[in-house]
Amino acid sequence: MFTGIVEELGEVTAVENLGDSSRFRLRGPAVTEDAKHGDSIAVNGVCLTVVDLAEGEFTADVMAETLKRSSLGALVPGSRVNLERPMAVGDRLGGHIVQGHVDGTGTVVEREASENWEIVKISLPADLTRYVVEKGSITVDGVSLTVVDAGPDYFTISLIPTTLALTTLGIKQPGDPVNLEVDVIAKYVERLMASGAGDTQGPVR
Repeated sequence: MFTGIVEELGEVTAVENLGDSSRFRLRGPAVTEDAKHGDSIAVNGVCLTVVDLAEGEFTADVMAETLKRSSLGALVPGSRVNLERPMAVGDRLGGHIVQGHVDGTGTVVEREASENWEIVKISLPADLTRYVVEKGSITVDGVSLTVVDAGPDYFTISLIPTTLALTTLGIKQPGDPVNLEVDVIAKYVERLMASGAGDTQGPVR
């Protein structure tokens, strides 16, 4: 589990096409400092497994389903990426509960710069709109953010200078894809209600 608080702005150093999958090598000295084979690291919000480590870099295999569901397939050597290690038991939950399981991709529609922050508008796939609410949580490229406005096919977020400087959201331009993960609690509530768990009648005694 992750929190959506990016630890490091890393870089893709190599991409190997394996046909039905890809192998990525990524540079991230901070997130690899205590990493070992088999550990998880979130890359732009996608939970990947470390298969090799060497001198501040790690290698991860990305299967076809992940490439299809996320924007990782668009990464090339030199691409910057948001990196985060899993939350350890007892850590503060600085953002919100993030699984690293991308629900879909959106596209940066426009950016509106202000003196101290930026408003970014992002397109929203139709099947995810019901999970996105004003002032709710959403993960964009692995960054835990608060929804400012939730439209019929878009949402907006407000980015402070720290987020602009320390994550890829500071360099994303209109037309660029981003990974989206909606709040998992909303999905569980929907499933429980659909299965009749919303019935308040208690057991017969």
